[in-house]
Amino acid sequence: MTTALTIFVTAAATLIVAFLLRNLSTGERKIDRKIEPCYGVEDDSFRRAVGHLLGPPITGGNRIDTLVNGDEIFPAMLAAIRGAQRTIVFETFIYWSGEIAREMTEALAERARAGVRIHVLLDWLGSKKMDEQLIQRMRDAGVQVERYHPIRWYNLDRINNRTHRKLLIVDGRIGFTGGVGIADEWLGNAEDSCHWRDNHYRVEGPVVAQMEAAFTDNWMKTHSQVLHGDDYFPALEEAGGCQAQMFRSSRNEGSESARLLFLFSMAAAQRTLYIGSAYFVPDDMAIETLIGAKRRGVQVEILVPGRHIDTEFTRKASRSRWGKLLEAGIEIWEFQPTMFHCKLLVADECWVSVGSTNFDNRSFRLNDEANLNVLDREFAQRQIELFRRDKKRAKLITLEKWRRRPLTEKILEHAAGLLRPQL
Repeated sequence: MTTALTIFVTAAATLIVAFLLRNLSTGERKIDRKIEPCYGVEDDSFRRAVGHLLGPPITGGNRIDTLVNGDEIFPAMLAAIRGAQRTIVFETFIYWSGEIAREMTEALAERARAGVRIHVLLDWLGSKKMDEQLIQRMRDAGVQVERYHPIRWYNLDRINNRTHRKLLIVDGRIGFTGGVGIADEWLGNAEDSCHWRDNHYRVEGPVVAQMEAAFTDNWMKTHSQVLHGDDYFPALEEAGGCQAQMFRSSRNEGSESARLLFLFSMAAAQRTLYIGSAYFVPDDMAIETLIGAKRRGVQVEILVPGRHIDTEFTRKASRSRWGKLLEAGIEIWEFQPTMFHCKLLVADECWVSVGSTNFDNRSFRLNDEANLNVLDREFAQRQIELFRRDKKRAKLITLEKWRRRPLTEKILEHAAGLLRPQL
């Protein structure tokens, strides 16, 4: 090999390694020491800690309605959009072509032609399946449409940093968040394998301002425009009795925040812990925290997708991590009828976290995420009711069944588990 070729190969290899390191890690230290359970989620100390560590503060006076599956979710979102008078901001990961995409596009375009200021932020990767004609139709009507972190040759180090947030805020007064993307898979009522199971949430009250701020956070990064004034941040009166906080995390700004939220909540649980996740790939610290909760008497139940899942590789990685959890007596259920896309944590029947964050490293350290954290017994009970209803359509995975799976499955799952930092 000539000297020039050696130099070229070395330089190329160095660039590839640098690219991988840049995308496969955040460059920040991870929490590697167990969070001790000093108080429960109902204690004032927990509320203060959550407000200070994660921010913004928990605020009262909110109304939060749970919307179940597309049959409830999309009509509520479209009704709010069609009733907009001043502003609409909308951020989502998935916006694909199809029936609901066309309906959403038409609703946004109609309001823009009526003079409503509309700002739409789509993740570049998550919206790759979207027909460009839909984007052009919105732009022609006056909608500002931006794509988050489009990939160019000079910014390849950002390819792994996506916005996974799901936020819709109308007139600064009505907010929506949860797990739903804009695609026909979310239509219907989870009645078959073609229609996914998911929850979304309609919000009114002071916490909507925090939702607007979460959107503005990424809009400024992408469009360099500050959205402000009464049309975006109006004075908000109390609308209900829920105490809530709109939490957000980003790879570049506190990448461990989402992981801290989950670890902190699990460590504070004293009686019950319900976790529903579309992608459940716990790291060692999360496993240790869950087992610690079980050992101190907490009932721990986890609900995940079964064979109907859009990323089978992630399911294999997930199953490779179940051994210690099952040995500790933690219940793991696999949803059977269709893809289970909910993201939910409920601790002690009063503390709830819902939104875009999955229980995996991608959500904890790589993606931009946004979760609505709620301290309210009535709201928590509704989530538990839905969790139990979903369990009736799920299969319990026992330790014996997990151990008896075929050798080929074990090998493939172990191999997938080795790549869990990217899942």
